[in-house]
Amino acid sequence: MTNLLNVTIGKLLEEKAKLHPEHEAVVYADRGLRMNYEQFEQHCREIAKGLMSLRIQKGDHIAVWSSNTPEWLTAQFATGKMGAVLVTVNTNYRTTELEYLLKQSDSTTIILMDQHKDSSYIEMLYEIVPELKDSIPGELQSSRLPFLRNVIVLGEKKYPGTFSWNELIAMAKHVSDEELNYRIDSMSPYDVINMQYTSGTTGFPKGVMLTHSNIVNNGFNIANCMKLTKEDRLCIPVPFFHCFGCVLGTMACVTVGATMVPVQDFNPKRVLQTVQDEKCTGLHGVPTMFIAELNEPDFSTYNLSTLRTGIMAGSNCPIEVMKAVIEKMGIDQITIAYGQTESSPVITQTRTDDPIELRVESVGKALPNVEVKIVEPGTSIEVPRGVQGELCTRGYHVMKGYYKNEEATRAAIDEEGWLHTGDLAIMDENGYCKVTGRLKDMIIRGGENIYPREIEEFLYTHPDVLDVQVVGVPDSVYGEEVMAWIILKDDVSTSPEDIRNYCKGKISKHKIPRYIEFVDAYPMTASGKIQKFRLREQAVESAQKQI
Repeated sequence: MTNLLNVTIGKLLEEKAKLHPEHEAVVYADRGLRMNYEQFEQHCREIAKGLMSLRIQKGDHIAVWSSNTPEWLTAQFATGKMGAVLVTVNTNYRTTELEYLLKQSDSTTIILMDQHKDSSYIEMLYEIVPELKDSIPGELQSSRLPFLRNVIVLGEKKYPGTFSWNELIAMAKHVSDEELNYRIDSMSPYDVINMQYTSGTTGFPKGVMLTHSNIVNNGFNIANCMKLTKEDRLCIPVPFFHCFGCVLGTMACVTVGATMVPVQDFNPKRVLQTVQDEKCTGLHGVPTMFIAELNEPDFSTYNLSTLRTGIMAGSNCPIEVMKAVIEKMGIDQITIAYGQTESSPVITQTRTDDPIELRVESVGKALPNVEVKIVEPGTSIEVPRGVQGELCTRGYHVMKGYYKNEEATRAAIDEEGWLHTGDLAIMDENGYCKVTGRLKDMIIRGGENIYPREIEEFLYTHPDVLDVQVVGVPDSVYGEEVMAWIILKDDVSTSPEDIRNYCKGKISKHKIPRYIEFVDAYPMTASGKIQKFRLREQAVESAQKQI
């Protein structure tokens, strides 16, 4: 066990700026932006004062809708200083989803890019809030979003009813350093400071309330597990709006004074270039990102020799991909992290000195000060080691609850403080866990329980398979049948029958996919998670065609 950090996000950054002011805090390689810790701390203070000048109070909610821009990063630490709750907005959101989030979260302010890829964020906001075009900036009165007052747009262009980012910086002069310091000192590490919405795979998305203590301590323990230090430079191509970006990435770096090297929008070539140019020692990514980097046509031309550590997480980490990351990218101390937003997010993580077998076959053991147990699903009865059950966790990292949803909070966290994850897992004698699937992912075929992860790992060994996802399809005879969605490697072709023949004699007959579909991509969340519920919806229609 280690001592927990008893500090707010704002105070944490201040401490690091005093300890090593000249050390690089953040680098945006593709735009020549570099700030040391002293400069970054001062910039975050200016933005915090600018937000306070808009009469934003401690505990008010500020939504941020942007890719991994410098402004997003600044907003994370500025709100951590002036006490507003940062509400992360998925970059893939469209009008209905955005309106739901802004309304359910009671956000008073939104900071947004005007444009992202082929989507106009500002036009979507005008569609939801038509009153904005005729409003005085800061005085919005919306019938659909009664809490929303301030709209801050990133970039140079001025839009009706909004403040620009530069105007926000200019307004900082209306708030004194003493006023900001008073606000900083008024905060507790146990105040909610971040709110993230779950993917909404079942029902409407829920706002997960996370405190300074949740995020700071989770980031610190994550950094220690990957042996991250002040000397490291971490490339962060995963989205900030997701815990992977803003806890495993930015917060982990700041807790140890490491250098943040974000990539604004994921592109495998840009990531490889950034690692090479900035001599990054760490790299984060979901499996699909690492797959894309490894399969970049010019992969062998990049110098990745500085890479040492990093995290692969977000969805099941295929063994073959993990081995390739270690052998071909040289990330010999890469770790696997497992968790969910409700746990800040990391529950278990492998260690850099774990044997390779553990780092490719498990999701590690509990972080310091974190309890993990495996229970019989639907109960609180702990099962013996080596027996599958639902993974539950308890400790500093468990969320404060779902915003305005006490019923859902009680359903997720029991009376003894255990968070029930809904994930199936097995724990060995040494506390290492292997996630075998989600409760609702389990396929029941003719009374036999089938876990998609097992079939996926086997199919990854096929020489032509690049990626695979397995789901259950309703069946009138067996209840459910197995369906595999397969992405093939470039310039290869195979048939469903070839895949089945490969399985014969190697896995149980009832596990061999009855239905196989070859695809170019999977439906994904913006944070890189594969939406299996979408695959299940598509599977029914596809299976009918194959009958």
